[in-house]
Amino acid sequence: MKDTMILKNGTIIELEAGASLSALQVAAADRAAMVATWEALTLDNLAAVQVKNGDGVVVGNYADLVLVSETSVVAADGTVLTTYSLREKTPEEKRLDALEAGMAVQDGAINDLGAAVGTLAEGGAV
Repeated sequence: MKDTMILKNGTIIELEAGASLSALQVAAADRAAMVATWEALTLDNLAAVQVKNGDGVVVGNYADLVLVSETSVVAADGTVLTTYSLREKTPEEKRLDALEAGMAVQDGAINDLGAAVGTLAEGGAV
């Protein structure tokens, strides 16, 4: 059995032997299959990642990963071997994420307050 990487949404990606976060190799039957894997590596899906070895034993749990790059080699038979480079977000990136999340909550509260004030100004009840 191959090592596997399980994304936050449950997508299971088979890995080639000897993988590390900075060099995860994935074999695909064709370019379309390679693109489907690549498209699954979203920021949301990389927020929680688990890696299991061929025996199904968890060998790594990761949070807040970022796709740095991908390099693909297409064989004569059309199969594609892609090396994905992932890394954990830096502390600065994590702080920015928290700041943006807080701002989204604040923006929603300001919009709600604006709507309530507008209703009151029109003589309505909130």
